[in-house]
Amino acid sequence: MTRWIIFIIVYVLLTAYGFQAIKTLTKQSWIHYLFLGIAVIVVGNFIIQFTVAGEGRVLSPAKSYAFGFLLTFMSVNLVLVPILLGEDIIRGFYGLYDRFIAKNDLHVPSRRKFISQIGLGLAAIPFASLLYGMYKGKYNFRVLNYTLHFEDLPDAFDGYRITQISDIHSGSFDNKEKIEYAVDLVNEQQSDVILFTGDMVNNKATEMLPWKDTFSRLNAKDGKFSVLGNHDYGDYVDWNSASEKVQNLEDLKSIQKEIGFDLLLNEHRYLEKNGEKIAIVGVENWGKGFKQKGDLKKASSQINSDDFKILMTHDPSHWDAEVVNDDYHYHLTLSGHTHGMQFGIEIPGWIKWSPAKWRYNQWAGIYETLGQYINVNRGFGFLAYPGRVGIWPEITVIELKKGVKEA
Repeated sequence: MTRWIIFIIVYVLLTAYGFQAIKTLTKQSWIHYLFLGIAVIVVGNFIIQFTVAGEGRVLSPAKSYAFGFLLTFMSVNLVLVPILLGEDIIRGFYGLYDRFIAKNDLHVPSRRKFISQIGLGLAAIPFASLLYGMYKGKYNFRVLNYTLHFEDLPDAFDGYRITQISDIHSGSFDNKEKIEYAVDLVNEQQSDVILFTGDMVNNKATEMLPWKDTFSRLNAKDGKFSVLGNHDYGDYVDWNSASEKVQNLEDLKSIQKEIGFDLLLNEHRYLEKNGEKIAIVGVENWGKGFKQKGDLKKASSQINSDDFKILMTHDPSHWDAEVVNDDYHYHLTLSGHTHGMQFGIEIPGWIKWSPAKWRYNQWAGIYETLGQYINVNRGFGFLAYPGRVGIWPEITVIELKKGVKEA
């Protein structure tokens, strides 16, 4: 209850500043009422969605949109507050100067209209971006291509193509046509193998049932392999019993098999070609602050240290913690999990920024350390905020090449 009281107080204070900007710009009372009406509806919907009986920390689509609209509306006020507060401080100093220095009657200047215009103009940028992200950005799929060189890559795998997808989060989808388009886009890459690095659902295996047929169409000549992510275990649901939670995970494993994924649970598979082979190693989830069922030693116990190895591990924090300094030398690690925070700015060759960088050393794209690579996929789906701004949903295609990259 205390948290809600604090939240409402903060919300009212921030909204009050936004309302002051509106009042300064226009005397049309209907616009004032419209702003206040939106403010009440947004916060009322948010409170209702997050206080009604739920299933633990489950984020349903209704809750996600309530959060998304709150975030969008608050973005306006969060931009306006420092601008108008700064002007209020200056106005206050003018009033104090008139009263105590100039010895005049206390007079605080009125708010200047152009300051409110500037504030609202700036606030329109995140407001429009967040709305765009909710209705268009979340399905703005991008194919990102990388070529990685390895001196010890088996000759038969020179030019071998891998498509990686991650973080499907099927419980968030609301547009079948867009998802079918994305699945077709994966198949169009005509890669040799498809690797999925976890979080097929938000919470429950049943979320994937409407999408089984769609994702069953994923096709690669050397197969489809997958691992589990933190959301796949059902840890964020208040289950009626422990056995119900266990059954949920078993159901998800069965669904993955029906779709055609070979789910790797701390184990490996070999891909063979012209008498040569590479190892696909898959661990269960291992992440700082999350479930740590991943067992790298167990997963690699039946392969040779000098094998060429591709590791699938959902959370990139695993790389620094256990993988990169392991004696086995994992040539390429594939992860997801971060979503790139679904928000940021990326201009190739110029800037790459997201709040995700404050949490993860490797948060999106290719990184190299000690002759080993990791790719952190930005995710196929979305969670919590039902959209994406600047960090678009990703299909990764990696081509393996024999030799040293030319300078």
